[in-house]
Amino acid sequence: MLSMIYRLTQDFERRHGIRPNLLYLHPDHLQRFQLEYPDPRSRTEIFRRLGLEIAVSSEAVHPHVAWSSQVLRDVV
Repeated sequence: MLSMIYRLTQDFERRHGIRPNLLYLHPDHLQRFQLEYPDPRSRTEIFRRLGLEIAVSSEAVHPHVAWSSQVLRDVV
């Protein structure tokens, strides 16, 4: 899952010339990520290093990244 998120951020930056700061995840994807990294500090550090805040939405069928001037609070 982490490699996919990293690839999404790299592709977004290549296409748009700016790093994304927002990651949309379906609740199921978030749960899977939490199982891979059971320590909340690890998850926080991973997303901090990637520069991403998390938006959880049941409409996010596939994880995707975006850039927003009004970043949401991290819910992980």
